Amino acid sequence: MLSRRNIRIKVMQMLYTMSRDKDLSLNQVLNHYRKSIHKSFDLYLFNVLQLTEVAKYSHKDAGKRASKHLPTAEDKTFTPKIYDNELMQSIVNNKCFWDLVKSRKIRELLDDDTNLKYYVDFAESDEYKAYLNQTESADQDHKDIFLKQYRFCYSNESFDDEMERSFPCWMDDKSLIMGSMKKTIKALPATEHFCEAYRPTDETTVDFGEALLEKVVNDNDELLAIIEPALKNWDADRVAIIDMIILKMALSELLSFPSIPTKVTLNEFVEISKLYSTDKSKDFINGILDRLMKQLDQEGKIKKEGRGLKG
Repeated sequence: MLSRRNIRIKVMQMLYTMSRDKDLSLNQVLNHYRKSIHKSFDLYLFNVLQLTEVAKYSHKDAGKRASKHLPTAEDKTFTPKIYDNELMQSIVNNKCFWDLVKSRKIRELLDDDTNLKYYVDFAESDEYKAYLNQTESADQDHKDIFLKQYRFCYSNESFDDEMERSFPCWMDDKSLIMGSMKKTIKALPATEHFCEAYRPTDETTVDFGEALLEKVVNDNDELLAIIEPALKNWDADRVAIIDMIILKMALSELLSFPSIPTKVTLNEFVEISKLYSTDKSKDFINGILDRLMKQLDQEGKIKKEGRGLKG
């Protein structure tokens, strides 16, 4: 589920934390990093669970409509089909999913009042009313309404605040989780182990992420010695902390990860600088890395495996 960019961002954040607290050891930072990976998967599970919980309120809606003294024609034809259909039930009755929810204590993070509000507000939408008016709903109709329900929730102004209360990583992982949710919905009915496709892999989180974190920490002085001459008129102490961390990470990746193309490294860290550093950082990072790449290539220090990996 987590892309290498997500991992780079998490490593960058760990290195920043370490730069602010000199008493933190590498092992402590690695533990923080692993917890952040754990939380990202929890975040995915939370979003899947919330999708089902919001839809579940259609049963309360049905009960209220049925108890009305003077029900409308709309009340009489209402059914909680947004929850009772086979696609939603393939998640609701999925043992593997619920084992994860229980073991990772995801249910305790939900706010029932918030989910009820999401349902009540969504129930007033034209999309939901059109869905209810369908005489028969096919699988694609159910998928479409799930996507609209999810989109409605994350478009709510309180959604980001709610997520960040339990998941500080939300804003960093937001686009990834949304993409994963859309894939999950489009792939319904859920298979027995559908969640496993979204569990972060060791190849990404350990072989790449932990290795990069350890390399930057352990090789800090050597990396700085390579970077400083490339700064020319800039004093290393004047370079923004995040920018220096980005340069060290990019340099470490260029030198120690032979399967990652140099252009990928350059582009990824320039993009990260746009998101997490100053307005001028993009050009600064791009210029320094371009200079370092040419120098290291001439010195034969960039060794990439496979055709075209230097390009």
